[in-house]
Amino acid sequence: MKLRVVAAVHAARLATFVSRRLLGRGGTALPGLVAERVAPGALAGLGGQLERTVLVTGTNGKTTTARILAAILAADGKAVVANREGSNLTRGMVSALVAEAGWRGRIAAAETTIGVFEADEASLPAAAAALQPAAIVFTNLFRDQLDRYGEVDTVAGFWRRAIAMVPDDCVLILNADDPSVAELATVRDLPVRWFGLDDLRNGGERGAFDARWCGACGTDFSYDHRFFGHIGHWRCPGCGRERPTPGTSALRVNDGEDGLSVEVHGLGIVETGLRGQYNAWNTLAAIAAGEVLGASAAALRKGPATIGPVFGRQESFAIGSKTLRLYLVKNPAGANQVVQLLGRTDESDGFAFFLNDRFADGQDVSWTWDVDFELLAGRGGRVWAGGDRGADAALRLHYAGLGVEPVLPPQPAEALRTLLEAMDEGLTLHAIVTYTALLELRRELARQGLAKSTLD
Repeated sequence: MKLRVVAAVHAARLATFVSRRLLGRGGTALPGLVAERVAPGALAGLGGQLERTVLVTGTNGKTTTARILAAILAADGKAVVANREGSNLTRGMVSALVAEAGWRGRIAAAETTIGVFEADEASLPAAAAALQPAAIVFTNLFRDQLDRYGEVDTVAGFWRRAIAMVPDDCVLILNADDPSVAELATVRDLPVRWFGLDDLRNGGERGAFDARWCGACGTDFSYDHRFFGHIGHWRCPGCGRERPTPGTSALRVNDGEDGLSVEVHGLGIVETGLRGQYNAWNTLAAIAAGEVLGASAAALRKGPATIGPVFGRQESFAIGSKTLRLYLVKNPAGANQVVQLLGRTDESDGFAFFLNDRFADGQDVSWTWDVDFELLAGRGGRVWAGGDRGADAALRLHYAGLGVEPVLPPQPAEALRTLLEAMDEGLTLHAIVTYTALLELRRELARQGLAKSTLD
């Protein structure tokens, strides 16, 4: 172990102590940030000790997919280290590894421990170069935070660079239903495991295309079936490219009140406490990764069943006889899936949209006009808008045909108080929230003793 990496572990542990014990903050990224300053090679030095590593990336679903995969491996009796607290930059991965390392920089039982790390799209090349993963999971590719990433081609470029850096036996786990993700199979001759939906009962033509034409020949894609956005059973009339046949496929997806039931080809029924058809892809991606890592069929079924809503992803809070449910959104594709899910809830339930425009949210809020809020028009429940850009959120909902209450106060405590006082007993308020709005609301809920403290 290099002395510099050992010094980095010591410095990171000190930073953790100061952040949590003295300042009372979570500090999930701070130890990694300190470690990387002391030893730029900290991720490679610590992560290289592990038996194998899997990276999970994509515009939507990477947090959930990584959680399901970690649960599958745990159900298979594997020791897992993961950046579970949600910091998906390399500093967050280093923080997770530092937490497992001793004072000499050694991770106990590292040779039998698997790393499962969610990776920010732009951080993937650095993570791949340092960790030399056994597999990378790519969930999907949509527009997201245009002011940070630019167009989807920029993100695809990050991913191609990452693929160029991995070992020859690294398995690419790709979404067959996303033509932009499928194109990654052409970057390099690497093993590929495909996942996708073969249940054609659900779908429609709603949602903006983020991949309209073929990257190989420029011809517009044709669809035999379109689930949402550009996700579906696609083919290119120009060059003949078409959706690959997935090795891990869902024959039937049922979205019930208690979660999803997914019939997986060759595996049988897999259940999870997560709702929404979009979580079927996340479940399949995790199962595909588990298969690549040699997990047993029993673990592939058991792992997803242990997963329920967490940290703003359908997370629910009981407040007296009322319920607050939070749905994190970051882009049109993800928001449209949440809106479709909300369209199946009790029509008397309330709905709120908290829109912030800070760096972590994306400062360009024009994406809200590509969200099909019109699907919620005509419901009987009351509608609110809030956040830094509450007036913009209210305007968007107004043009969607929703009768919007006066804009909520900008202070989270006042906004929550206003909502809870206005809600009828026994009802649920479904709140769509951007990232920093989620953090603020959860901090306020934690202050009131209704949620665990938000980790920074």
